[in-house]
Amino acid sequence: MPAPKNVLLIVVDQWRGLMLPKLGADYLKVPNIHRLSEEGVTFRNHFTQAAPCGPARASLLTSLYLMNHRAVQNTIPLDARFTNLGHELRRGGYDPALVGYTTTTPDPRTTDANDPRFLVLGDIMDGFRPVGAFEPYKDAYFGWVANQGFKLPENREDIWLPQGGAGAGATSRPAAIPKELSDTAWFTERGLSYLRGRAGKPWFLHLGYYRPHPPFIAPAPYHDMYRPQDMPKVVRAASAAEEASQHPLLGYYVNNIQQSSFFQDGKGLGSAMSEAEVAQMRATYCGLMSEVDDQVGRVFDYLKQTGQWDDTLIVFTCDHGEQLGDHHLLGKIGYSDESYRIPMIVRDPRAEANGTRGSIVERFTETVDTMPTILEWLGLPIPRQCDGRSLLGFCEGQTSTDWRTEVHYEFDFRDLYYSKPESALRVPMDKCSLAVVQDENFKYVHFAALPPLLFDLKKDPGQFINRATDPAYAAKLAEYSAKMLDWRLGFADRTLTGYRATPNGLESRAA
Repeated sequence: MPAPKNVLLIVVDQWRGLMLPKLGADYLKVPNIHRLSEEGVTFRNHFTQAAPCGPARASLLTSLYLMNHRAVQNTIPLDARFTNLGHELRRGGYDPALVGYTTTTPDPRTTDANDPRFLVLGDIMDGFRPVGAFEPYKDAYFGWVANQGFKLPENREDIWLPQGGAGAGATSRPAAIPKELSDTAWFTERGLSYLRGRAGKPWFLHLGYYRPHPPFIAPAPYHDMYRPQDMPKVVRAASAAEEASQHPLLGYYVNNIQQSSFFQDGKGLGSAMSEAEVAQMRATYCGLMSEVDDQVGRVFDYLKQTGQWDDTLIVFTCDHGEQLGDHHLLGKIGYSDESYRIPMIVRDPRAEANGTRGSIVERFTETVDTMPTILEWLGLPIPRQCDGRSLLGFCEGQTSTDWRTEVHYEFDFRDLYYSKPESALRVPMDKCSLAVVQDENFKYVHFAALPPLLFDLKKDPGQFINRATDPAYAAKLAEYSAKMLDWRLGFADRTLTGYRATPNGLESRAA
């Protein structure tokens, strides 16, 4: 009998795409993930299609651009008519187990308005079977911590305050919670418990991790594993005011993002952080990455010890990036590369992939490519709904002549209960949107109701100078706005457009 085919989809949160040793971040201590890079294929120019978590994960798990799935922000429902990776795996006979979260708000047409899922930021996407759910209240995690004998504070999330009490902000002090009881350890325990129970049966596991998502506080020994002076320098204008002048949306975020969203005891604007504070924040962020790596290593060791390593497709990716002080911003926001470029490593155990192990793909790839990659590897059909394409050809050393030459992503900035750019900028809700088309030369940002942006990436890789109003770039502005229109026309919802009625009955055509 053929060996069982297993899939491990590791989805970390808020991990910047270029922060991998394979891609030059040699200061980063993540030996297990680096070994995965050496045994698989690493995609340098891999981008998410949206931010923050909810829209990004909707694109990851439905293979739809934001313009098609329309779960445009956290708390915005996902239309129930769409299939997703979980549903497709079930059709193929797999139990789509999930550790972590998807930040999905259900379709209100499928449930009652009193459904408690409408009281929270998000819940688990239909189709997956939670075996370690972090959302919506983190109850399972905090219950596990309490069961280990740790006394939870009145505000449970104060476990992410530094030892010694509040008032530190960006700090090298360790978290109050020890590493053995961290959320990263809990995710791993839940994942390993599920895998041990499979007893040799084929499996799929979405193994999610919350880190290096804020609050930016790490347990010992990760809290001081990195020195702030060794961190990459911040990329930002000379002052927050100068940065804010680039565009009204950027100005809103520079003047409104609070440190309290990133540190359990943070105070003041994120844009007010000094270079020293940013460097310390980055050192802590790297410590959280190293903690994830240690825990991922436990899962890898288990697969090797049980003889499953060479029967398992491993995909390591993320929902979105993190500004980390670049452009005077914190979080995943707006139109900056730092928020949208994400890691992607694919380790295909088949012999067909032996020739590409340790390689780096420079072509533009997108988070919508994840679902088709997994389905193709399992021999399952790829729904016409999917906007992405399988990456297995890259693993096999094949270069497609019609692969995309640019990347696309979108952001919606309508008012939410925790952010009010729509009101501040006086833009109608349904026009609070931007879309980006970007290649190796230029980046064009189109707004529905605000001025556009155009960056010359060869002359201005930091993206400080808007060329959209420069007469010398008028032709480029027109060219890239046409590219945007071409993309929108080519990827409008195609779920049923491949069917047609004929005198012989219903026909289905491939694209």
